[in-house]
Amino acid sequence: MDLHALSDFNLVATHGGIGRASRVSGRSKATLSRKVAELEQSLGLRLIERGSQSLRLTEEGRALHERTDGPLNEIAEAGETVVLGASTPRGRLRVSAPVVIAHVAFGRIGARFALAYPDVQLEIVAEDRKVDPVEDGYDLVIRVDPAPDDRLVGRRFLNDERLIVAPPDLPRAASHSAAVGELAVQAVVLTTTPADISWRLRGDQGPDIVVRPEPVLRLSSLLMVRDAVLAGAGAAILPKLLVADDVAAGRLALWGPVSEPPVELWALQSSRRLVGAKVRAFLDIVEKSFPDRVFLPPV
Repeated sequence: MDLHALSDFNLVATHGGIGRASRVSGRSKATLSRKVAELEQSLGLRLIERGSQSLRLTEEGRALHERTDGPLNEIAEAGETVVLGASTPRGRLRVSAPVVIAHVAFGRIGARFALAYPDVQLEIVAEDRKVDPVEDGYDLVIRVDPAPDDRLVGRRFLNDERLIVAPPDLPRAASHSAAVGELAVQAVVLTTTPADISWRLRGDQGPDIVVRPEPVLRLSSLLMVRDAVLAGAGAAILPKLLVADDVAAGRLALWGPVSEPPVELWALQSSRRLVGAKVRAFLDIVEKSFPDRVFLPPV
């Protein structure tokens, strides 16, 4: 059996089509189609049923894919690790990151990596959908507070607080209700924020302070919320990562952190893959880009 043809077949099977496999891998559709046809001919079996708009695996094709995809990936990753472990990282590296952190930090991170490792073709995609590293062809995915997943391993590279910030000239409390011990303030909130929401401002010495936001504007993204607060619309809860520079420059007033656990940012990859040199190099630059980072060792 031609292992190169088998690898191409598994690529097509994993991504559900030759076109998508071609986009993810960078290989031509003609080459992938030819390799799959050669594998079918060598086995004397039809592995894929081809339709005008889509394709599906035959029973034999599904069985072959399930039994060979994992071992082939392990062999390929082992070879890459051995070869790249003692050499300069090279090849293609695809990373998926949430829109906010991608816009705030990963442009600069990507530039540092590209300058340091010119033999790696880095692609960073900003998107908020929950991608699958294997099916979508990513080497790394950046996630915020990810749920435990046996299929993914990685490391936490940042703990980020959520802060209440406001325009410098906005009064700390527009009104005060002594009966309920709440402060009311005009606020900018996300469109998904419930009408009866309250914020808990962490007290330095005493109890938490309850802040009742009175929305003057609802927006669908944190980037828009920050811009609206900078323009003077009202106070908001925003990630420290997004507003640290504005607070330091005096463009925003910091009221304090909310009384909630920190937000965790993780870099994750498929548990079926070994960590290659290009991934390790990228993670090293990510970690060094956050001076107040909190690290965990690789899982």
